[in-house]
Amino acid sequence: MAGPRGPERVPLPDPVARHPLHTRVVECRGYRRDDGLWDIEGTLEDTKTYAFDNLMRGSVRAGEPVHRMRMRLTVDDAMTVRAVATASDAHPYGTCPEVTPAYDALVGLAIRPGWRKQIMERIGGVRGCTHITKLLEDLAVVAFQTIGPLLVREGKVDLSVTRPRHLDRCHAMRADGPVVREQYPAWREGGDE
Repeated sequence: MAGPRGPERVPLPDPVARHPLHTRVVECRGYRRDDGLWDIEGTLEDTKTYAFDNLMRGSVRAGEPVHRMRMRLTVDDAMTVRAVATASDAHPYGTCPEVTPAYDALVGLAIRPGWRKQIMERIGGVRGCTHITKLLEDLAVVAFQTIGPLLVREGKVDLSVTRPRHLDRCHAMRADGPVVREQYPAWREGGDE
């Protein structure tokens, strides 16, 4: 139910007494480049609240990154990957950075339905890094959030002619729901009247 300042908030219940141990921070940003392409960048960082020993790095201090992986996807308006840059700044094993060139296999793929499946076919399992591959899911969302609205705003995409890519991707954006009825009536399918 919406209130005067937007949707009603539904907070988590209060937790029992507890102690923080591990934090993962994912930060992603979308940029428009001067050459007409788009850069979608992300960082995934894991830290712990305690020091521990690591065979490769010796002692890892509390708050020091266990993992710090970064990636930049350069894409065009159709969200086709034109270039990939990957870095493994902090990692637990000496062999971790060896896999970063494998992500060049993404060049030519389009961010669209089936993205995750295509990623797994090219760099899944031992061909890639679990953390960098996970970051790709967030980068895809940020690509949609960055590129789509701006192309609509600039009149390059007409949503009365082109079906929005995010329809039927979550409960709120289901084609037979009230949000689509109000915001995208051309794409409304059945549902409550």
